[in-house]
Amino acid sequence: MRKIDKILIGTNNIGKYEEICNLLPKKVKKYSPKEMKILAPAETGNSFEENSLIKASYFCKKTNLICLSDDSGLEIDILKGAPGIYSSRWSGEKNNFDLAMDKIFNEMNKINKNWENISAARFVCCLTLFFPNGKSYLGKGIVSGKISSQKKGINGFGYDPIFIPSGHEKTFGEMKPHLKMLIDHRYKAYLQIKNFFD
Repeated sequence: MRKIDKILIGTNNIGKYEEICNLLPKKVKKYSPKEMKILAPAETGNSFEENSLIKASYFCKKTNLICLSDDSGLEIDILKGAPGIYSSRWSGEKNNFDLAMDKIFNEMNKINKNWENISAARFVCCLTLFFPNGKSYLGKGIVSGKISSQKKGINGFGYDPIFIPSGHEKTFGEMKPHLKMLIDHRYKAYLQIKNFFD
């Protein structure tokens, strides 16, 4: 199998773009839809898998480049799996994740004011590798944890300041990026498609 030496990373989310770039070998040439002025397609799927495939196939067809797209989000048990595939939509049109995290606290408070001991949650990531010949490969990673009672830390992006992975005391937002990268959902998903790159 010929190793991939250049790839379009199918996201306009800067945080995701940087994390995926850091997962890939340095020698792989990376492109972003932003630099090509390509907007993301509508995410009309009913699962992380479907939305990841929608993005990867769309960007691949637009550019004729092999594309790697991510769809990921936070599932909270007490909220019946929400925000789930709507994780980024909870941040509104301006992608304000402070608002999204406040919304999570509000929704959890509505159900149970003392939710701290019942705040089980997980981050899910699906990475789809899509080739111009129509073939696609999927990696899926899940990291379990719980919701912090308050926002902590300024690292990472999205919901990182309120997610504490199992076996750890700190939120993803408090962790050094290289430590987070070794345990998070995106890394676990990448391991399943890693052999295409090295």
